[in-house]
Amino acid sequence: MRETEIDANEQNRNQLKKAVECVLFVATKPLPLDEIARILQVPLDEALMLLNELAVDYERRNGLAIVEVAGGWRMVTRPEFAPYIERLHPMQRIRLSKGSFEVLAIIAYHQPITRPEIEKLRGVDSSAAIQSLLEHGLIQVVGYKETVGRPRLYSTTQKFLELFGLRSLEELPPLREWQEQAAKLFSEAKIELTEESETEVRPEAML
Repeated sequence: MRETEIDANEQNRNQLKKAVECVLFVATKPLPLDEIARILQVPLDEALMLLNELAVDYERRNGLAIVEVAGGWRMVTRPEFAPYIERLHPMQRIRLSKGSFEVLAIIAYHQPITRPEIEKLRGVDSSAAIQSLLEHGLIQVVGYKETVGRPRLYSTTQKFLELFGLRSLEELPPLREWQEQAAKLFSEAKIELTEESETEVRPEAML
């Protein structure tokens, strides 16, 4: 390959990397690899290579990072710079009771799962905890179980993956490890555990 062709290819590659930066900068949620490839009009393997190269570039010289999370790619600020960002834009923390945390863990590791199944594992009513998690967008209804009463099936959401920095549910650590490191994980995810009880919700409203 002639030197002029090499230079042209390098220029095109740099142009594509800049395009990736722009796309990730304006995206409001993680972009799947196939969507990025479609936008750049390149094969999937080339899009992945560009993303990985860009991630390395950012690692070396930037306060931002290119990360794979929640089934896609996005541009984020590095955790170590969070204190500076909070001085400009105080971050709204999610407040969860310990009961809600327990229910979230059960759903994360047993999804899809119904409220009766959750309560069988916990031994207590979980209506209010489920309602709290729904309101915070950490869990969602994904269907109905074909059994008496057709109770709702719950699973975690993309927001859950994003908050905990997970590319997919396969990256969830063992349950015991997750519980032991809850304080650290929740702090990084901007979630505050409280001693408060959830507001009571009628059980029939959660069926």
